[in-house]
Amino acid sequence: MNITVKNRSVITIILLFLSGLITCGYNLEVEKEVTDRDPLIWPFNQTSIWNLPIGSEAQYVFANIERAESQGMTVDEDIIVLRPDAPLTNIFINHAGWDRDKNRCNREGELLFSAPIPDDFVVSPETWDGITPNSGLAVLMPDGRTIKQTQPFSRCKAQGYATSKYLFEDQDLYGDGLYGAHGGSRLSAIGGALRVGELRPGSGPIRHALKVNLYAAKNLYYDEITEGYRWPAQSSDSYASGNYGTRRSTEVVKEVRMGALLALPINMNLDSLDFETRPARILAEAFQNYGAYIVDDTAWDVYAIVTEWGPDGRFINQFEEDWGFSFQQEHKNSAWGRDMDRIFLNLYVVDNNTPSSVGGGGEPLMPLAPKLKEE
Repeated sequence: MNITVKNRSVITIILLFLSGLITCGYNLEVEKEVTDRDPLIWPFNQTSIWNLPIGSEAQYVFANIERAESQGMTVDEDIIVLRPDAPLTNIFINHAGWDRDKNRCNREGELLFSAPIPDDFVVSPETWDGITPNSGLAVLMPDGRTIKQTQPFSRCKAQGYATSKYLFEDQDLYGDGLYGAHGGSRLSAIGGALRVGELRPGSGPIRHALKVNLYAAKNLYYDEITEGYRWPAQSSDSYASGNYGTRRSTEVVKEVRMGALLALPINMNLDSLDFETRPARILAEAFQNYGAYIVDDTAWDVYAIVTEWGPDGRFINQFEEDWGFSFQQEHKNSAWGRDMDRIFLNLYVVDNNTPSSVGGGGEPLMPLAPKLKEE
């Protein structure tokens, strides 16, 4: 099913007014406070895919995601370290990868690079989530703008060396920030993550696109022409040809490929979904206004949303402290688990999301991100 949302310029103007981007006589000092944006908290330029809203000309195709059965909800944690003045830590090659019978903690090869990481920050089997997490690292270098990315990252002892295996192209904190250490898609390991400080009772709406992982064997499409991915992804998983869509109970939707932008259509009444929890309703607004990019395969029958873990905190810990329940749900029959079904089972692909029409093109349905602070 295709849905095209027509021009909604009046709504856009109202939103721009409310956001303070139409200043109506505000003095220059107030305007500067409104428009300056800290790149450490909200990175990348205004036209980055991570910051652009869905557009008024978005064309939607129902994703028909199959219900996840193995767990109520999971996360994929991006390791985000934005401390350019921290001591340099050596990161050496380790070959364990995602083999659960091997040890990620040991130095097994040459130096990949050195990066500023606080001495007390540890990512180890005792602290990470799951057995072999993706553990993509995005770390800000001493120049204050180069982001280096690698995975799967480990730092198993305080003040010790770190390990990883794959190195990705550098990105600029002030640039578009598309690419990085999500190995399935090669998309960013910082842009699109739910950051510490977001989705709190008083933090307001989420103002950027999200990132999700789906169970590829049930939900992602592959053929020899598309090779299982679409822009902005640069790849699909190496095993995609023999895996994507192979455990599907119905025909897989060809638009649902690695890199697809998923969203709740703008004309969908979110209240009709009868959310049981407030944070799910806030998340649903982000899915409607900005969408979420498919960046990796969960490799088991669950949904995952990408969240931050780093020296500045851990999103999942903050969430539980704020809301009184875990973001991760072992069982399907919980209010949060049911709410995640309400979101994921109603998602559509923005099929005309392209380099020249990010979010579907037309007028953005939300105000653009404020300008970045000067260096």
